[in-house]
Amino acid sequence: MLSEQSVPVVRATLPAVGASIGDITRLFYRKLFDAHPELLRDLFNRGNQASGEQQRALAGSIAAFAGLLLEHPDARPDVMLSRIAHKHASLGITSDQYKIVHRHLFAAIAEVLGDAVTPEVAAAWDEVYWLMANALMAVEARLYAQTGVAEGDVWRRMEVVERREESADAVSLVLRPADEHPVAPFRPGQYISVRVELPDGARQIRQYSLSAAPGRSALRVTVKRVRAEGAPDGEVSSWLHARAHEGDVLTVSAPFGDLALAEQDGPLLLASAGIGVTPMLAMLDHLVAAGATRPVTVVHADRRPADHAHRQEQRDLIRALPDARLHLWYEEPGEGAPDASAGRADLTGLDLPENLTVYLCGPVPFMRAVRGDLLRRGVPAEAVHYEVFGPDLWLGQR
Repeated sequence: MLSEQSVPVVRATLPAVGASIGDITRLFYRKLFDAHPELLRDLFNRGNQASGEQQRALAGSIAAFAGLLLEHPDARPDVMLSRIAHKHASLGITSDQYKIVHRHLFAAIAEVLGDAVTPEVAAAWDEVYWLMANALMAVEARLYAQTGVAEGDVWRRMEVVERREESADAVSLVLRPADEHPVAPFRPGQYISVRVELPDGARQIRQYSLSAAPGRSALRVTVKRVRAEGAPDGEVSSWLHARAHEGDVLTVSAPFGDLALAEQDGPLLLASAGIGVTPMLAMLDHLVAAGATRPVTVVHADRRPADHAHRQEQRDLIRALPDARLHLWYEEPGEGAPDASAGRADLTGLDLPENLTVYLCGPVPFMRAVRGDLLRRGVPAEAVHYEVFGPDLWLGQR
């Protein structure tokens, strides 16, 4: 909760800060990486920095957090904090790094806003920052404790014991511990980080959803090769496709992620597009292993049947459940998918039972459209959970 003296200051200056937040975050990252080039090399996603997505995500989260402090002073934005904290934990972020961020962020604010940053304004926004930072550090400390690791000590070495081509641009990797440590437990829907050393010496990190159920002696991830039109291809996904083979050892994090299947009864809707199928596979696999009898509706959208990673596996898992149905949409269905609809996913004709719980994963436009359809049909917003691959540009906009 903001102090009484800071509330009117933040309220009065939020429009100006919000209008300049894009310039502030761009300058912040430039200052941060000038002072700490190792952070860009070994921690931050260089592709997201080059595209500007990380700057926009940071700007959105700061503005959204400040707005929530003003509009809902008695409520903590747990969804926002949880999503960010899980991502931080998967990267091994430590509490001392928040001091580094604070120093360069407030230097950027002062430079962009100039004389408007009076001591009173600086103190009020300093309070906003530390409210958010301390809340995140508390959540991250709990995540590290629950995982049984010291702060930031999330990295383990795992051997690739199986590699399988799931589509032209998607490969699955089965990983087993390369030491005496057992496979870390996780909840269906969570992800791990994979850290690789690239040819220029940078150690870049990306997150990949676990695409099979927990409780086994190995973990599985499915990696889609990122092909960016007019921009460089994905650094880590391209490296894994070219170089990760059986017998190789990878550095991966413990599992994290707040899109996790809740242990409850009641009808379930799993909606995905593209490689967003991966956390849904883990959920389906878990439901089959647990002998679940709850009604399950599965929605998946893809460009073509050939692009649909784990297509047959998904069908087999759905057939193994006593009350599950699959609805497919392909933009280019061709003749090989007689049971699929042409075009983009449209939920208007689906039967939506009461007390439905929904999990979404895929491109943000897909999730925004599906969520909008669900809300218009009366599904409560708190029943719709989602996962974004990459910076969460949706966080402050929903």
